[in-house]
Amino acid sequence: MAGEAEHGGNGFNIHPMEQFKVHPLFGDGAVHWYTPTNATLWMLITVLAITLFMVFGTRGRALIPSRGQSAAEVVFGFTRKMVEDVAGKEGAKYFPYILTLFLFILFANVLAIIPTSFAPTSHIAVTAVLAVAVFVTVTVIGFVKHGTHFFNLFWVSSAPTVALRIVLAVIEVISYFVRPVSHSIRLGGNMMAGHAVLKVFAGFAGALGVGAVLPIVAISAIYGLEVLVAFIQAYVFAILTCVYLNDALHPGH
Repeated sequence: MAGEAEHGGNGFNIHPMEQFKVHPLFGDGAVHWYTPTNATLWMLITVLAITLFMVFGTRGRALIPSRGQSAAEVVFGFTRKMVEDVAGKEGAKYFPYILTLFLFILFANVLAIIPTSFAPTSHIAVTAVLAVAVFVTVTVIGFVKHGTHFFNLFWVSSAPTVALRIVLAVIEVISYFVRPVSHSIRLGGNMMAGHAVLKVFAGFAGALGVGAVLPIVAISAIYGLEVLVAFIQAYVFAILTCVYLNDALHPGH
């Protein structure tokens, strides 16, 4: 009776957040910074998949490209155009870094859709590291390139009065330091929400058995949406990085 009360007694034993639990690959001990976990495993798989896609897919460099080479060239060209369109020609030198970010997030998101896999980008611990790395990188670039003139990013010289410029400067500073927070939460929150909803509908489908037509239809629709979200979130993270880079390269308002 106690067990039935704990689980509701109706078969709907759904725990959508369990899929995000980080656990050791070997044993059941505590997780330390050096412990191999399911998160590190899937990040390693992500890196290996990117290597296969970009390195081995293009190693032949045939005049008539294979499917793998064509796909790699499309991703390469798409990302490079995005960097040049947003950050300008001057930002093209930082293209390899943005391409690496884009590919890592994209492949991590797509691989996470595989049943029984793990979504590293659903954890703020992962997305925050990526966002802070972007924040530190563009800030360093800004100061190295412009010195103290980088502070022009926060000074809205087009404002009509000095008092208004001071108020806007405070807002700009707050907005600047909030960037890594919003950058990381946007990615992690979207990935966690989508996977949690999938798990809920999967639980309904399992509990209803042969009557699970509606949950299965919902799962199919959400699964398709998650594929789209996987690409969109990688694109949003990369293009925001380009925007921040453009601010560092051209800080004047």
